[in-house]
Amino acid sequence: MAELLKLNVEERTQLGKGPNRRLRATGMVPGIYYDAKGVNIPVKVEMVPLQKAYAQLGTAQVFDLVLDRGGKTETMPALLWRVRNEPVKGVPEHVDFFGVDLTQEIKVAVHFELIGESKGVKLGGQIELYRDSIEVICKPMDIPESITIDITELDIMDSIHIEAVTFPEGVSPLFDENYAVVAVNEMRGSEEDEVGDEEEAEVAIVGAKEDEASEAE
Repeated sequence: MAELLKLNVEERTQLGKGPNRRLRATGMVPGIYYDAKGVNIPVKVEMVPLQKAYAQLGTAQVFDLVLDRGGKTETMPALLWRVRNEPVKGVPEHVDFFGVDLTQEIKVAVHFELIGESKGVKLGGQIELYRDSIEVICKPMDIPESITIDITELDIMDSIHIEAVTFPEGVSPLFDENYAVVAVNEMRGSEEDEVGDEEEAEVAIVGAKEDEASEAE
């Protein structure tokens, strides 16, 4: 098994808005570690390592959370479940970690990427995405970095549904309906331009008739 990225956190003993505000002023981010068994532990983590980990892992890749509790450390596999950013500066102001059991399957949303150049796009069509991630179930170490979808054969007015997407071994999609993931539709701008041209033509005809009526009078 490949070595996992490690992120060091400390148990947070002072709780509440005041202590959290002072914590952020020192470059730390308050958070919660949610154990797979239901135990919640308040933690704090340095902002820069957190940002680097989030940029590398996103919210769907397992890493080793190294928890320091009173000088004793414990390493646990976890996911960066949620990162809430400060609305003005855009820096993390709170983070939730989710502990996982590497032997048990979990549900997780995985981003997908499109590969190939669509036939329909070459003919002037427009790609339309109906979602930005796909919910799957698998063991934590089997979570793919992304799901690839080949759109090469996608023509105008064609779509790819979830049942037609290929998933890595050990990964299964979760869905109730065979929903569309991506499609190639006609360019809306072209339709709007045609409607606009027709409207302008109608105005021109009406204007010409009004002019003829004025001359007749």
